[in-house]
Amino acid sequence: MTASASVAPARGAPARTVLPGRYCRLEPLEAARHAPDLWRALAGHDRLWDFLTQGPFADEADFTAYLAEREDRSEALFYIVVDAANGQAVGWASLMEIRPAHGVIEVGNVLFSPLLQRTPMATEAIALLAAYVFDELGYRRFEWKCNALNAASRRAAVRFGFTFEGIFRQHMIVKGKNRDTAWFAMLDSEWPARRATFAAWLDPANFDASGGQLRSLAAIRESL
Repeated sequence: MTASASVAPARGAPARTVLPGRYCRLEPLEAARHAPDLWRALAGHDRLWDFLTQGPFADEADFTAYLAEREDRSEALFYIVVDAANGQAVGWASLMEIRPAHGVIEVGNVLFSPLLQRTPMATEAIALLAAYVFDELGYRRFEWKCNALNAASRRAAVRFGFTFEGIFRQHMIVKGKNRDTAWFAMLDSEWPARRATFAAWLDPANFDASGGQLRSLAAIRESL
């Protein structure tokens, strides 16, 4: 072996494990247990499905069947975001496009109900997945991809510390329509600073009595 040769460390696939946090915990999807809460949180908010490959659903039975089909898929492991305060399931995200040999993995299928949006739980959910990907699984690249027209998802990716890398034109067909895909990524070399940023933002001392943030993620990131 020459001096320049290197061997990538062995990396495992994500597991069906609980990822605990201060404001929320991430639980592997169990359709029968999580569907009732999720249906109540999502019903009537059909626009949340605009950029996903399926949905919205006409009734709870169809919605539960959709979740059941995704419960044991190895190519996309769904984690349900559960409110630590009351145990209610309020959204989800999955780890997908898993390439252990290259140390690359994507967070996708992100669906945050109104109960989850713009709360510390939403930020903590992404922080928990990133910590799992980098600190426990040892991956080197954490990807975020979305429809290029999905302005909210693109803003979220930048806020969470992912770097915009470009547009893949006519990348997919979703619901019969062309999709250009915006690519973002976070690297293992960037993760220590991102970890510190998440920790500082999620600290209870960063919130006032009404729950408003005192410093934004961007402001904290710039200060570190």
